[in-house]
Amino acid sequence: MTTTTLAVLVPLLPFLGAVAGLLFGHRVPGLVRPLAVLPTLTALLLAVLVAVRQGGGRAVDAATELTPTGSVPVELALHIDGFAALVAVLVGVVASCVQIYSTGYLREDPRYPSYAALVSLFTSAMLLVVYSGDLMVLLVGWEIMGICSYFLVGHYWETPEARAASLKAFLVTKLGDVPFLIGLFALAADTGSFRVTTILARVADGGLDHPTLIALLLLAGVAGKSAQFPLHTWLPDAMAGPTPVSALIHAATMVAAGVYFVARLLPVFATSGAALVVLAVMAAVTMAGSAVAALAQDDIKRVLAYSTIGQLGYMTGALAVGDRGAAVFHLLSHGAFKALLFLAAGVIIHVAGTNSLAAMSRMKGLRDRVPDAYWTMTVALLALAAIPPFSGFFSKEAVLGAAEHAATGHAVAPTAAGWIVLVAGLLAALLTAAYATRLWLLAFHGRGTEAPDHGRQPVAMTAVLWVLAIPSLAFGLSVGVLPDWFDGGSLTPTLTTSVLGTGLALIGALVTYGAWRHTTALAARVPMGAVAASPGGDGGAVEAEAIATHRPAYGDVASAPDPADPGRLLLGPVHRHAAAGFRLDAVYTALFVRPVQAAARLVRFLDREVVDTYVRGAGTAPRWLGAAVRRAQTGNVQTYLSALLAGTVVLAVAAVLVATAGA
Repeated sequence: MTTTTLAVLVPLLPFLGAVAGLLFGHRVPGLVRPLAVLPTLTALLLAVLVAVRQGGGRAVDAATELTPTGSVPVELALHIDGFAALVAVLVGVVASCVQIYSTGYLREDPRYPSYAALVSLFTSAMLLVVYSGDLMVLLVGWEIMGICSYFLVGHYWETPEARAASLKAFLVTKLGDVPFLIGLFALAADTGSFRVTTILARVADGGLDHPTLIALLLLAGVAGKSAQFPLHTWLPDAMAGPTPVSALIHAATMVAAGVYFVARLLPVFATSGAALVVLAVMAAVTMAGSAVAALAQDDIKRVLAYSTIGQLGYMTGALAVGDRGAAVFHLLSHGAFKALLFLAAGVIIHVAGTNSLAAMSRMKGLRDRVPDAYWTMTVALLALAAIPPFSGFFSKEAVLGAAEHAATGHAVAPTAAGWIVLVAGLLAALLTAAYATRLWLLAFHGRGTEAPDHGRQPVAMTAVLWVLAIPSLAFGLSVGVLPDWFDGGSLTPTLTTSVLGTGLALIGALVTYGAWRHTTALAARVPMGAVAASPGGDGGAVEAEAIATHRPAYGDVASAPDPADPGRLLLGPVHRHAAAGFRLDAVYTALFVRPVQAAARLVRFLDREVVDTYVRGAGTAPRWLGAAVRRAQTGNVQTYLSALLAGTVVLAVAAVLVATAGA
């Protein structure tokens, strides 16, 4: 079987599994789990085989045109280079882990068949984006992921939070997709093709007439899909969905699509220095702002959501300085440890019987009750904090090294972009280690309320954690091999950024630990208050129930949250604003939502009171005329003759007057 045939089967198998699951899942319950797991696992094996055959060498290209589409053809095309081969493997690994994990996490959920089918469709769409060699076909996968995220984030549609979050995710990403689509058409108009290889060849020959405009339009879609400032606000709210969905979205599918798109078309963006500076500023604000917000969150999943936003900022920062190898390296590394973090958080939710909004300040005694989650999450947090020798250290240092390279004028990117990314990246390294340490301390060593024990978690859930712990720990060792799969540039950490980045990370961790010790000593004098037992449950069913009832993490706690939170001490007066995401939603409501609503009310008024008035008038006049004519129809012959005689007299008089006037 050829490599092209194998590559076609990779996105096709999850798609067929999704179709079969939607058609037969509810009718034949025994088929649901096999249809969810087996097609995705098979696609993973085929993606690995495609990667082995591609081997980081020359890209695999194939195309066929089904029907003429006008001046710019649309083709079913494959373009599989080293980037695509490895990202497809990442998607397959995370999606397979999520499907296996979900068999335990959502085992009591009545809507599991549709959920599993949508996860398979989500996976298929991302694989289509990764392998596609035509931008219109890529757009199909791009938009399918958008609708899948709408349904999956709103899985618990009984709750207002889930409904609002799914709608917000859909609308915000669509807001970016509109200029993104215009940018795709403008790019095709300049280059005469939607084919990736043709576009890159034309760009190399200087074939772009409007590089800055095209790049900025495309960046709007990337900002929405990859949750970058200012279109990042949908991602924290998306935590209302099931935890495995969060792992899939954050690690390997939707938010990774924007970064991957820029990496694939980086020469297009590199033709405009202004676009690279804009991308650098966007990445810097995203990195620093999301890290501060993560340090103020109490919900464990919202901490991880803001963490994802910040780590995506590192990736877009690497792209802003022209190093897509470092960006995709961090994409791969981040995919493993972020999936592990979310799935470990799901184990905590499952075993404690809490909701998805699990308040860390109320957690107690979880280290001994969830040893698998404790040890694997520790590995993932060390990778997130970029502590050597964990994978996050190597990938994050590759980004910082690329930024330093650009800042010193040794790259094609503007030096301003290099300095912006470097300074923001170092600041984010400090803050990332701080909120990772805070999460670890509060989640596993907190003094909150003891939660009821809801039993051991299924083996399918804990086994997945250890599978993902392996790349979180050891993927960085591939730093010497990956350049052969990318552009050949070195990904080895440089001494300067390694010392600075690691030093700042250690400072952030130590300061947070010291603040935690201080606040713990103070909080030991404060009684936690009475705790009423909360209703128990299992897995995703408990998650939905708890969101619906708005109960706190471990029951109805009468007292205020545990004051032993180092984030409050470290952030001081900024904490309140950072916890609310710097109130960007309120700003957007004032700037955009309310004016649009006011304009809608004005249009409704004009439609009802002005336009409808003319419409009603156009109908009223004939109705009145008809009523008058109807009253004249009396059926009395004498009346008709009298009217006829009167009319004859009037006409005769008129004729005489006309004749007289003519004489």
